Amino acid sequence: MNQKIEEQVDGLLEKYTELLLGESSPELKEKVKLWSLYMHISKSMPPLAKHWNETYPDAKEGIKEIIAEIKTLNEAHRSNTSKR
Repeated sequence: MNQKIEEQVDGLLEKYTELLLGESSPELKEKVKLWSLYMHISKSMPPLAKHWNETYPDAKEGIKEIIAEIKTLNEAHRSNTSKR
């Protein structure tokens, strides 16, 4: 893949993470990447997501934890932003 495109998409992901959660770090970026990929697949191909969930129940639990963490961080960020 083109190195320039990878760097630009990484910058996009970093900014998205920052706007979504109020901060960005390599760990948060990775969680947002997993969250966004899973959410897209679950909405665009629900049978595939269901099959994956059934095949890898431990991974499903991990994704559920990431989803809950992203939701909590986003709500905290929105709450802090609205108080300004």
